[in-house]
Amino acid sequence: MSAWGRMLGRAVRTLEERFDEVRGRPQRQARQIVAYRGFGTAHELHVTGRVLANERLAAASLEDPWWRNLYATYRRMGSAEVPAARVVVEVNGGTAEAVTDDEGYFRARVAPARPLREGRLWHDGIVHMADDTSIREPVFVLTPPLEARFGIISDLDDTVVRTDVANVVRMMRELLLGNARTRLPFPGVASFYSALHRGAGGASLNPIFYVSSSPWNLYDLLVDFLEHRNIPVGPLLLRDWGLSEREILPRDHGYHKRGAIRQILDTYPDLPFILIGDSGQEDPEIYREVVRDYPRRILAIYIRNVTPDPLRVEAIQRLADEVRDDGSTLVLSDDTLSAAQHAAQHDWIDASELVEVRAESEAETRPSDPTSPTVVVEEQPPG
Repeated sequence: MSAWGRMLGRAVRTLEERFDEVRGRPQRQARQIVAYRGFGTAHELHVTGRVLANERLAAASLEDPWWRNLYATYRRMGSAEVPAARVVVEVNGGTAEAVTDDEGYFRARVAPARPLREGRLWHDGIVHMADDTSIREPVFVLTPPLEARFGIISDLDDTVVRTDVANVVRMMRELLLGNARTRLPFPGVASFYSALHRGAGGASLNPIFYVSSSPWNLYDLLVDFLEHRNIPVGPLLLRDWGLSEREILPRDHGYHKRGAIRQILDTYPDLPFILIGDSGQEDPEIYREVVRDYPRRILAIYIRNVTPDPLRVEAIQRLADEVRDDGSTLVLSDDTLSAAQHAAQHDWIDASELVEVRAESEAETRPSDPTSPTVVVEEQPPG
């Protein structure tokens, strides 16, 4: 999410707070549960979500007029949360209760009462209000199957989704007036992520996690975007931008990402990971820290170059040298195909998948900056 998006979210939130102060904030009644895709292990599942007083938004369409998209943006960023609401989470015979915080969020840990079905990536359950079981929502929780060879942790903005940060007018138009169906992925992402998900041999079911600084308010839009573009869906770890007595503004981008990545790596201590991000913010620096803090856990780092400033390229080159010294690999490139070729060379995807990645990239690729070279610094990755 861009700085413009952050400003919009804060402005809408501030207006909502002011209106509440003037009219005297009434007790809000729950109208919907938003259950985020969770993750965990056979022994403990992490389920999060939110209880809102808003009505559910209608599904987006490519033909939606700009004013409907603008209204949907306002509705998302001006969410009416329900604090102190009790919810019950049920997954695979296990049950847990949770109470929403001041921003309407709940967090629950569920211990499955029955063994999870083998060979499945996703397990389904239900979240419902403790005092009104008619208000319910299905929830899906990921556990990596035994066939998984590695996991993938990916950023979203400027890594998967084009945000057009170089063109402020176009970026703001899409942010305010577009929807999940009008947003575009980078060329080749759908094919590459699908190949990583399948792994070499095509049957690995490698889990994908998306860690982004976008607000939870955009959760439905981002999931709809991934599904519409045939990009493998995984748990999304987004960020709360709400105001509270303890925190006036959201914590910085790096704090959120480091914490979310550590939670994933700590949950699966025996699973190596591939990290994917972009050069626009702090992804290279954050990922370099992860390589240092989790030795031999990171197979490779793929960074999409969206800032062709030579000084930035030099800085990432230095980080690549440090990553190499710690036994991993950093690949900086302008296109998805270069990352896919590297993955195929290391047997993380089938070489045959490159045909689809190349075809998708060539069909959608816009001219790249010839001054931005591909940088690969590596040694033998961890097994």
